[in-house]
Amino acid sequence: MSDFYQSGIITTLHQLGNPSLERLESELNGFAKTRPVALVLPALYSEFEGPAMPGIVQELAKVKYLNEIVLVLDKASEKDFQRVKEFMSPISTEVKIIHNDGKRVSEIYETFARNGFNVGERGKGRSAWLAYGYVLARGRSDVIALHDCDIVTYSRELLARLCYPVVNPSLDYVFCKGYYSRISSKMNGRVTRLLVTPLVRALGQLIGPHDFLAFLDSFRYPLAGEFCMITDLARVNRIPWDWGLEVGSLAEVHRNYSPRRVCQVDIAANYDHKHQILSADDASKGLMKMTVDICKSIFRTLASEGVVFSDGLFKSLLVSYLRQAEDTIMKYEADAAINGLKFDRHEEAMAVEAFTRAIAMATQVFMENPMTTPLIPNWNRVTSAIPGIFDMLKMAVDADNQ
Repeated sequence: MSDFYQSGIITTLHQLGNPSLERLESELNGFAKTRPVALVLPALYSEFEGPAMPGIVQELAKVKYLNEIVLVLDKASEKDFQRVKEFMSPISTEVKIIHNDGKRVSEIYETFARNGFNVGERGKGRSAWLAYGYVLARGRSDVIALHDCDIVTYSRELLARLCYPVVNPSLDYVFCKGYYSRISSKMNGRVTRLLVTPLVRALGQLIGPHDFLAFLDSFRYPLAGEFCMITDLARVNRIPWDWGLEVGSLAEVHRNYSPRRVCQVDIAANYDHKHQILSADDASKGLMKMTVDICKSIFRTLASEGVVFSDGLFKSLLVSYLRQAEDTIMKYEADAAINGLKFDRHEEAMAVEAFTRAIAMATQVFMENPMTTPLIPNWNRVTSAIPGIFDMLKMAVDADNQ
């Protein structure tokens, strides 16, 4: 049974009792008439060959309140693109596919480069950003929802609960983050459990109370890939293109809006997707790369708000983080024991040791170049520099989808 406790500075919307999906969708159908919703799906072609996308398409075919679906397809040939168009055909909602490797969209990226815009490397961040631009170019939706395409436990209830707080005009939220339990026979979500929360609290010990740290610590699953927002946020937010995407996006939300207009919602009783390897000895991939990118994003955000970092502070941070993480392991060990879950204390300790090394790597990179991995410029700046870019983007995607 879920609790109804409110903690932190943002509102938490729990799953209480047995809420009716039919009621949620009926209300969303009404709200969406005046607040139309676009769903953004950043996907690799390989995800259409796995177990998740067939189930996601089957569920989305039952959803009636969406105004449009924008799927950004990466690492796909022209034949793959055509296959995906056919794959998505059971969905009655209008679906537009952005073919990232196609000639027309590649020319859009070349246009950004010619005009001096660094939109980052291939990945979810860049794909999501381009999809926001296309939704803005069409001008048909007031709300954008996004979820990953590797969710093997997907249900359309996830989408309904994610959209409801922003689409309902009576609630006045501009941004909603999803959260969920990452449980199988053991506890998953190591990066959130053993890195982000202990790191944020260790930073709080060292630099004192800070609005952004309090904001970040209020989220039950800050690295969740599922969220919903008003389109104005897509216009003004800058986002990282690397693994710092989720934390960086939260930083921009915190920068642009009051926490009173931000919420998180329980969207699934359980959630499973593909798992990243730890890659403890290679910081160029797996959870190690993710950790380094997340740490750099947090450090950059705090520095932009006036926090002064030094070698001494970073050395103290490593010690403080390690103590926080070790205490956290003890808490989760007890939680796993009472629920009969598997818990490998040695494996958890090895993850903390790897994350400690990753934090050290991130501090070194940050001290050498605090501006490393710049944010993708927001769409207000891009349209100011390239006035016709929305028309170009719309024409390119629409031509591909004819």
